[in-house]
Amino acid sequence: MAESRIPGRAAPRGMTHHLLDYEAARRTFTWENARIALTGGSDPRLNIAYEAIDRRVQRGYGVWLAARFIDRAGNRLDITYSQLQSRCNRFANALRSLEIPRGAPVATLLGRSAELFTVALGTLKAGNVFCPLFSAFGPEPLKTRLALGHIQVLVTSGAFYRRKVAGIRAALGALRHVLIVREDPHEELPEGTTDFAELMRQASDSYETAPTHDTDVALLHFTSGTTGMPKGVTLTHAAVIAQHATSELVLDLHPQEVFWCTADPGWVTGIAYGMIGPLTCGVTLIVDQEEFDPQRWYRILAEERVNVWYTAPTAIRMLMKAGLELTRAHRYPELRLMASVGEPLNAEAVLWGVEAFGQPFHDTWWQTETGAIMIANFPACGVVPGSMGRAVPGIEAAVLRRTERGVQVVSSPEEVGEIGLRPGWPSMFSGYLDNPERYRASFHDGWYLAGDLARRDRDGYFWFIGRADDVIKSAGHLISPFELESALMQHPAVAQAAVIGIPDPIAGEAVKAFVELKSAVAPDEALRSAILGHARRLLGAAVAPREIAFSEALPRTRSGKIMRRLLRARELGLPEGDLSTLEGRP
Repeated sequence: MAESRIPGRAAPRGMTHHLLDYEAARRTFTWENARIALTGGSDPRLNIAYEAIDRRVQRGYGVWLAARFIDRAGNRLDITYSQLQSRCNRFANALRSLEIPRGAPVATLLGRSAELFTVALGTLKAGNVFCPLFSAFGPEPLKTRLALGHIQVLVTSGAFYRRKVAGIRAALGALRHVLIVREDPHEELPEGTTDFAELMRQASDSYETAPTHDTDVALLHFTSGTTGMPKGVTLTHAAVIAQHATSELVLDLHPQEVFWCTADPGWVTGIAYGMIGPLTCGVTLIVDQEEFDPQRWYRILAEERVNVWYTAPTAIRMLMKAGLELTRAHRYPELRLMASVGEPLNAEAVLWGVEAFGQPFHDTWWQTETGAIMIANFPACGVVPGSMGRAVPGIEAAVLRRTERGVQVVSSPEEVGEIGLRPGWPSMFSGYLDNPERYRASFHDGWYLAGDLARRDRDGYFWFIGRADDVIKSAGHLISPFELESALMQHPAVAQAAVIGIPDPIAGEAVKAFVELKSAVAPDEALRSAILGHARRLLGAAVAPREIAFSEALPRTRSGKIMRRLLRARELGLPEGDLSTLEGRP
């Protein structure tokens, strides 16, 4: 397997890769040393915002550019580390003025903006819990997450509030304050909300960061479950240790480099590697407020002189589809490392990177629950096209087989099993919100079981196979079948619904829904369109089904559970497997 590795681009003259010898790093790496490298000591007090902002200012980075925000019209807003520190201090003081108790959760429903960074890091400075919400969600997913998270403060825009929050606010008993970021200062403030800018103007820009500790909850991220409500994943302030270490070891970030992570801040990648980890490395972040546009992306890569680029396989495949002419309209001499995240990266996309940019994309694997990159193709090791890579130093990863007696490590390089990780890394999730039983069920015989199936070759490279459950992975988003089915069943014509993921050349998987109608309701194209529109209004276009098929009777087990596995097999022409539990079978 080693012969098929594609070397990454060499480090520029005068720069040395953080990881030069993978095997040596695995032998010598410790998380305690990683902590000391970040903080300079072993003080039990640890705060993500302090490490990302305050300590950078203390070390002389204050005048350096922390982030460049590019709005839809192409206008740029530059914020230094010192300016970001002042903004975050003001928001921390604003929370105190609202009498929000330390530890209470604060959420954002915003696009990629300076205000989102201010709220996220200011919340953490104040010792509160930060919860980002995906701005493309519709009212129903938002209501579920705001309620489950017991969110006390929501920061959003006037447009988002009117379209998505106003109609559900009465059902959110814990929500005490809604702060509105006005795009236009003359915009009318919705009733019952507070002007974010005015609250910030009244607050002091001096604040002493709360003395939080490793085990204090810092972040609340929601990820989709298979058959129930979304899972609220909690990460502690110790996550910053792993996010910093992997920003160096995997993304190879150096101070004052230009780094662009295209992930939406509503997801964990957009916070861990679109904000926290890179800031602890002293880089300049590029934050583009516009959605995907090939010409714009190439222009940003070239004009902003991006050094390291972290994006998603879906975006890479869309760039491939747009053609090489667009790619070659610009030159990218400063671009030295390209990496991907969110879903498996096919070998063709890796090789296209070499053709288009003269270097491969480095795939990475991790989850919301892991809090940081766990498996990667490292710059020092080269890239094996189609592979997830090898375990990060400090991480023990294996392919496991479930048995009646527990779990066993798979020894054969061709055998498929579930990815398992030995607990103990600092960004490992501390729990599922209000669901300790579900948390305990994630661990077996001293392993965390990730739910992703893979095989591991003789050189230690992992190869992704698929999910071990029914969760759909589309364009990097984990989508819960339960949530989609629940929304579909709110339509008055729908008696039952089931959704599955089907292969999609761009998104990886697309959502297809199978709908069983109520008696006396006849299926037709108008009804199909109406149900699709209903789903998009409730869920948002990013997660709603793309396709709906009517079914006279969905396949069920004798206990009444819909067999999504059977629907998927029939859709894809795969073997149907054991049907002994199918309803109606003798």
